Amino acid sequence: MSQRPEGLSAYIAVTAAYWAFMLTDGALRMLVLLHFHTLGFSPVQLAYLFVLYEIAGMVTNLSAGWIAARFGLTATLYAGLGLQVVALLALTQLDPAWALGASVAYVMAVQGASGVAKDLAKMSSKSAVKLLAPKGNGGLFRWVAILTGSKNAVKGLGFLLGAALLAVVGFVWAVLAMALVLAVILCAVVLAMPSGLPRGRKGAKFSEVFSSERNVNWLSAARVVLFGARDVWFVVGIPIYFYAVLSDGSTEGNRAAFFMIGTFMAGWIILYGAVQAAAPRLLSAATRPEAELIRAARGWAAVLCIVPAVLALAVGLSEGPSPGLTAVVVAGLLVFGGLFAVNSALHSYLILAFTRDERVTMDVGFYYMANAAGRLIGTVLSGLTYQVGGLALCLATAAVMVGLSALAAGRLEPQNHQAETRA
Repeated sequence: MSQRPEGLSAYIAVTAAYWAFMLTDGALRMLVLLHFHTLGFSPVQLAYLFVLYEIAGMVTNLSAGWIAARFGLTATLYAGLGLQVVALLALTQLDPAWALGASVAYVMAVQGASGVAKDLAKMSSKSAVKLLAPKGNGGLFRWVAILTGSKNAVKGLGFLLGAALLAVVGFVWAVLAMALVLAVILCAVVLAMPSGLPRGRKGAKFSEVFSSERNVNWLSAARVVLFGARDVWFVVGIPIYFYAVLSDGSTEGNRAAFFMIGTFMAGWIILYGAVQAAAPRLLSAATRPEAELIRAARGWAAVLCIVPAVLALAVGLSEGPSPGLTAVVVAGLLVFGGLFAVNSALHSYLILAFTRDERVTMDVGFYYMANAAGRLIGTVLSGLTYQVGGLALCLATAAVMVGLSALAAGRLEPQNHQAETRA
């Protein structure tokens, strides 16, 4: 019993640091997207700006699991926060006089560093929950949901913050302000972090990051296409569609559009986070066996598939953007957000339920490598599908990818069943 308050203090410190990070992460994504769209970047070029961010996330998650096992979770958390400060400062050095190609390459590199930073912080935070959470009465699912749901609510506020700062103070001052705040928080966390997290083991091998567990691998595959299905419309498609609908191209029109786009993106992420935090209660997770939660992961994905399919049909059959169509799209995407949150919460719980304490950083790192792979695929497809077929093709692609996620989740098995099979 004496260890729980200490563990809880470490959990609170990790969560606070993760909140600060995700606020700047959401704001930075919106700043980059809207700022470079107004400079004339095409949908595909905008997608390129985030490609290295996602590639870096894949590589980082694989190696971060080993780094954390070798050097400890606090080391990877501090490294993530510090690297994000450096990335923000570097972004302020972008020169508007540079050629388009040089600007794209520079922002891609900075976004790559930010991607490394984000996944170091995320892996550290999620792994800490497995080690610190109470084990009984649905405690693991509840703590995972609180961390992930609150993180997404904070990231949603970051989208709104980024759009607001861009409209009010401009790109450079917005990025500088975020770098300063995050640096202060990093210093506070370093000084105040209590004990309670493992410090690492010298014998950890890099080869251990690849899981041999069937459930971890199939769940990671489901995660790839689930997050690809979100980002295929979220990263480029919807912001550019809304910009075309809301802005007349003037400075005032751009400012109003930035606020509206930021408000929608923030609202969507906050809704997603709120439903995710409530998922254990919605699913009665404390009283349901693992086998039922695995079946729920399949069922919720199948239901989610319907929403983008219907929206794609509505957009495809319309004669073009209109207030009525925009209202339908907004309502449909909010429904998508709620259902997506339940799917994501189930995945986040199951990965920690499937892994063992001694492998937690490795399996969580591998799983979030899959998460980054899905975002990478979705990011690239978002620019390509919007440029080729507009919002309708973005949404149709999302429906196909959610269907694939449901099929992958269908291969999961209760752990006691796996044990009987191996015996």
